Amino acid sequence: MNGREPKKENDLFFTCSLIEYIARKTKNKRSTVIDTLGRACIEKIYDLADVYHCDPIDAVSDEFIENSGLMPGIYDNAAQCHYAIPSHWDIGKIYKRLILGIAEEKGISVIDALFEAYHSFVADKIDDYNSSFYYDAPQNILNAFIYGTIE
Repeated sequence: MNGREPKKENDLFFTCSLIEYIARKTKNKRSTVIDTLGRACIEKIYDLADVYHCDPIDAVSDEFIENSGLMPGIYDNAAQCHYAIPSHWDIGKIYKRLILGIAEEKGISVIDALFEAYHSFVADKIDDYNSSFYYDAPQNILNAFIYGTIE
């Protein structure tokens, strides 16, 4: 462990933040971004996050957008927001916590948990910046995923 959290948790944080950044930049749903990038690319980002974070995130995102052929979409949840928009780092932290919780709860790999998280109904709730769900307690977000309902 170098720093306040284990290195791989920090790598997951960067991976999720980059996914959020790419999604906003291309106006695509987060599930579309990870599906277009593909599992091998997501694994590469996660494995090399400590290298990628040294470069400007805008340049890193451009590389992955171009290499994957990700086309611009029409999903713009930031433009629909009536309040302060959380940063891509803020949302990356929320997804990181959710993914780690899913991986632990289900006994699956972080990458498998990442795909489950971004393809769940919880992702749509997190991406609704007009709701209060995205800043709910991490355990409540995980419970919503596990139990399939928001209480």
